[in-house]
Amino acid sequence: MKRKQLTKPIIQTRKSQAAMTPKQALELLKAGNKRFVEGKMLNRDLREQRSATTGGQYPYTVILSCQDSRTSSEVLFDLNKGDAFSIRIAGNIVNEDVLGGMEFSTELMGAKLIAVIGHTRCGAIRGAIDNAQLGNLTALLRKIRPAVESTLEVIKPEGPVDSKFIEAVAKANVLLAMRQIRERSRIIKSLIKSEKIGLVGGMYNLATGKVTFYED
Repeated sequence: MKRKQLTKPIIQTRKSQAAMTPKQALELLKAGNKRFVEGKMLNRDLREQRSATTGGQYPYTVILSCQDSRTSSEVLFDLNKGDAFSIRIAGNIVNEDVLGGMEFSTELMGAKLIAVIGHTRCGAIRGAIDNAQLGNLTALLRKIRPAVESTLEVIKPEGPVDSKFIEAVAKANVLLAMRQIRERSRIIKSLIKSEKIGLVGGMYNLATGKVTFYED
């Protein structure tokens, strides 16, 4: 049977969230990104959605992404109000505050999927590669250095601005974040093991708008 194409925004409810699987949540993200890339984003009445979500929220996903001004998850996945818990921080790094937000979003609020989304041409990645030093940013970039070091073991940069090396580090950083989420949160680890939630990574291409996923 041919699957009916979504033409109208659907606001998540307690019932729809409870019935959703991690795989279905991922398919919704993929479909939303496809609409974004093709320029077929859904028409939305945001005031109507505001009213529809006043009484409660039932997001199906948690998205950890970079705070880069060009990478709004709500836009690139063509999301409705109430679809996603959005966590944004430079370099999409993981710390205890990020983990706490994820635990709240999944264990307490019922989200079915955690997606870690990096992006091409990331300034935080470039800063970590260059060992940039600037106030509190220094400590943040230090959290990305393990991805730099692991990439150096397999790829040697060709000059100070090697775009292939930068993108390889960006991918390694997403995979690092995924590993840290599993290792540093017993709550999330248990939810993943019991298949109550899923964990995926992805890379957003600034030039094309497409997100390439790295699935478990």
